[in-house]
Amino acid sequence: MTPPRPTVRATAALALTGALLAGCGSGESSSSGDPGEVTVTNCGAEETFPSPAERLYVTGDGNLLALVLALGAEDQIAGVTGLDDGAKTLATVYGQDVVDTLHVASTDHPTLENAIAQRPDVVVSGWSYGFSEEKNFTPDGLHEHDVAAYVLSESCRQEGGGRGTMPPWEALAADLENLGQITGKRAEAEEVVTDIADRREALEEAPQATREPTVFLFDSGTKEIFTSGAYGGPQAIIEAAGAKNATADVKDTWTEVSWERLVAAEPDYVAFVDYPGQSFADKVKVLEANPATRNLPAVREKRYLNLPIAAWTSGPLNIDAAESLRAGLEEHELVPESDIEPGHDLEP
Repeated sequence: MTPPRPTVRATAALALTGALLAGCGSGESSSSGDPGEVTVTNCGAEETFPSPAERLYVTGDGNLLALVLALGAEDQIAGVTGLDDGAKTLATVYGQDVVDTLHVASTDHPTLENAIAQRPDVVVSGWSYGFSEEKNFTPDGLHEHDVAAYVLSESCRQEGGGRGTMPPWEALAADLENLGQITGKRAEAEEVVTDIADRREALEEAPQATREPTVFLFDSGTKEIFTSGAYGGPQAIIEAAGAKNATADVKDTWTEVSWERLVAAEPDYVAFVDYPGQSFADKVKVLEANPATRNLPAVREKRYLNLPIAAWTSGPLNIDAAESLRAGLEEHELVPESDIEPGHDLEP
């Protein structure tokens, strides 16, 4: 039997109170002494931003854009990249009319030159979500052009390597609160955080399995498997759904593991990340053809869920993914039946 845990509402309330009043290393704000500015804690450092920001340049897999759209700040977006992967998903949740108004600054990876060309006052990105030293697109490079840079909290760098410095639900709450202050949408940010907390509480109060089923998150893979560890959005999603992340002991966000790691996990369920490059059908074919994986419980029983990348990477759609995963686990009788229903149908 899973030991009792503090309720999500209590945990979320404390996290939100800390973000609003005390910071606790995530969402503290203070006056910078100049009107039209706000200081928040981002990746452990106090950073000053124009507020309300009027021209946001947003990168990512649709997840960072979802953070901004969830606040109703679409009119403050000067340009986006990576929209192709997330356009359908974002339209489902925030409206096709909203997505159609967005200016696509680049269909390729963001660059410093492309960002500066949009005349942004704030760039919203993250390490491996756009920011890249190899491509000379970094917060420091933007600062040299007097452009503020907000880093996705899930992607904050650890000392000595790896990404992720706080539990993923806390990272998400920090980003919503921080961006709420930067965009001037504080009340909207609080509403989104509260909605997520309420839906997490409903998941927690749903009947739980005596033995938590094990879920393996399969992003992509041929020689190695790209998956997600303790600090990535999938950790929060899988736990909220009432299951155990097969790679919860990996102290990183998105990372590679061996095929032996998948086999040893003997997952009850496999969740897939849908995006161009390796199709859902191709991923399933790999698992069902490989002698080492085809007899795993999840593969043998075809216990699969495929959701778009914007639902798995850190952002407000993580709660929709958790509800969808819970429904999938119930369908295969891995957790008891409940009245949980996904807020949005995000399956491709």
